[in-house]
Amino acid sequence: MAKLYFRYGTMDSAKSMNLLAVAHNYRKQGKRVLLLKPRLDDRFGADVIRSRCGLEARADVLVEADTVLVPEEFAGLECVLVDEAQFLSPAVIEDLRRITIHPGVPVICYGLRTDFRTHLFPGAQRLMELADRIEEVKVTCQYCGRKATCNLRMIDGRPISEGPQVMLGADEQYHPVCWAHYDEMVGTAVGRARASRRRRESVVASASASH
Repeated sequence: MAKLYFRYGTMDSAKSMNLLAVAHNYRKQGKRVLLLKPRLDDRFGADVIRSRCGLEARADVLVEADTVLVPEEFAGLECVLVDEAQFLSPAVIEDLRRITIHPGVPVICYGLRTDFRTHLFPGAQRLMELADRIEEVKVTCQYCGRKATCNLRMIDGRPISEGPQVMLGADEQYHPVCWAHYDEMVGTAVGRARASRRRRESVVASASASH
């Protein structure tokens, strides 16, 4: 039986490069492969899948949260490759799971497991629940030699711990880090934010008292 795979890694772990290499190998052998990505990810162009090393390809299918994938339309394929799978809705992940049963096509999803707060993305969570095989694409921490397991969001060169879950960005906005450096740097950012909040509250209180 065909399988559903989830190959996850932090930012900058060459997930898209791996996907494009797999697609190249299938096509070199004359096999039909379909590339799928969420429409939300338009950093390099609406239908472009691009690795930071410069490789790119056109996506065959763009999906939204309410997209319904019809199994019959995937008949005759050797494989479905999915980029940025964390942005897919749980319902789309379930459709991909069904495609491995009928018409019986392997589906390999690449994406992040967690966001910059170390919380699972909805699409990644559903993949963790449904995938037959879960494989980690590894990269080292930006600040040491440990394995990176977290995505550190940076704004103006500083780590942040608040904001929307989805903020599409380039290398300078996200750093792959180990838990030790994540905890240290986010803890510093939280402390700085609290101190700034206390200063603002003190100013407001002083202004109110003067009136």
